[in-house]
Amino acid sequence: MYSNKDSVNILTALLVAHGIRHAVVCPGSRNAPIVHNFNECPDIECHPVTDERSAAFFALGIAQATDQPVAVCVTSGTALLNVAPAVAEAHYQHQALVVISADRPAQWIGQLDGQTLQQPGALQPWVEKSVDLPEDNPYYANRLVNEALIEATADHHPCVHINVPLSEPLFQFDVQELPQQRVIRRYTPTADYSCLPQALLDDFLQAQRPLIVFGQLSPHRFHYEGVDHLFSHVIVLHEALAPFTSVSHFEHFLGTDAQPPHPDFILHVGDAIVSKRLKAYLRQAHQARTWRINVTGQVEDTFLNLRGIVKGDAERLLQSLDNKLAAYRTTHHDESRARYRRQWLSALSRHSVDAPDTPSTPSGKPFSEASVVAAFEQALATYALPYHVHYANSTPIRLANDYAHGHPVWCNRGVNGIDGSLSTAAGFAAALSKDSPASKETVFCVIGDLSFFYDQNALWNQQLTGNLRILLLNNGGGAIFQQLKGLEQSPACPRLVAATHHATAEGICHQNDIYYQLVTRPADLPSALDLLLHADLSRPMVLEALFQP
Repeated sequence: MYSNKDSVNILTALLVAHGIRHAVVCPGSRNAPIVHNFNECPDIECHPVTDERSAAFFALGIAQATDQPVAVCVTSGTALLNVAPAVAEAHYQHQALVVISADRPAQWIGQLDGQTLQQPGALQPWVEKSVDLPEDNPYYANRLVNEALIEATADHHPCVHINVPLSEPLFQFDVQELPQQRVIRRYTPTADYSCLPQALLDDFLQAQRPLIVFGQLSPHRFHYEGVDHLFSHVIVLHEALAPFTSVSHFEHFLGTDAQPPHPDFILHVGDAIVSKRLKAYLRQAHQARTWRINVTGQVEDTFLNLRGIVKGDAERLLQSLDNKLAAYRTTHHDESRARYRRQWLSALSRHSVDAPDTPSTPSGKPFSEASVVAAFEQALATYALPYHVHYANSTPIRLANDYAHGHPVWCNRGVNGIDGSLSTAAGFAAALSKDSPASKETVFCVIGDLSFFYDQNALWNQQLTGNLRILLLNNGGGAIFQQLKGLEQSPACPRLVAATHHATAEGICHQNDIYYQLVTRPADLPSALDLLLHADLSRPMVLEALFQP
């Protein structure tokens, strides 16, 4: 019988799944549930050593002899600190120790309770990964243990630390079997990318509803032309932040009866995804075999069902996957895949968002952020010079997902803050004007009012030239807050949350020698956009679209 502590059972099951066969265990009451589990588990051999300092070096000896990671389990308090010398030695020898420390609940740390000290991070910098397990979140505990053990089993044999807070009562052993646990694996392809994980190929070939999802990717680092064949057989979803010339307009039907069935296989490429609806839809695909391609090999479980990570260059990996799949003959899943693809293509076609011929929004409003961005993107389609487009966070990047087409989109989506959107575009423009002043590569920045005013010092920069053009969408506050259901009920929303104001950019532009143009009605928009795109200027320009409440 095993402990009734979820985190302890998850830890035990995943140690076995990741191939940890030896555990050096030290005496103590707080770690007793963990030691009990290791003793009950037939796949783990326990080695009792009383002194923690000696125990960790004893574990190092086993790691040297077996060339495998070895666990060492200690109780709470200074017991953990005693393993530090051996962990430091193992770090420099590239021998993997998995240090497992029991701990008191977080609320008792620093409260003069027995055997309490700050244990998370106590073994830095000699461990490559340190995790602190939750007691009441099995999914999170599973992911954290997987993260630590993926590192511990890496080729360079790093040490890791798993801290396990445990609340009393500690000594209930009434669970008959260890729980079935999701195991996340990390794979690295061969140098020529000719060899891919067979598990990935098997999952893809067995799938009836496969889906490839792209997040943000630098246009410098991915070109999709080499995988056209793959994309012609599988639905590929992406937003404006992916380096494609079009956008998948799924935002308007996900979460409704029109959405297709959930996929049974997901390949996630790239980084951040803007759409909350897409993330919610894919997080509901509980049975989907989900794989991640990234250059770091880190566990990034955006859709909560990750099974495998392939570490490497996305473009080369997808080309190799395309070549591998092309070698397989027709399977009985082909018709199911084709039907799933038709369902998606039909939904995408019915709900596509086309830029209107006249500057008006889909809801019929005569002048709005949507109508201005739509008209701007229409004008860009005829722009003859090389250009780049930065969209700021919040409402602008969501409008890009509706209306941007035919060009890459840059956005600070790594952390998703509004700070620095204008400064980033300014730095981009300055680099281009300095490196190739004759090329006249224009940088456009579409930005909301709060982002602009927050980052106005971006214009206090004498390096800037006329290749920076800014489209400012000023609706007198944070438009995104109007879309958060329930927030409108708070009397604090307009003034304290959405930061309503009556400021314009004219004064800021005047003091920074920035050309300024104001537009307040649809009739003046075409000529204002023409000026933004084509005016021959030596300094940046701001076109402020001011929307009346």
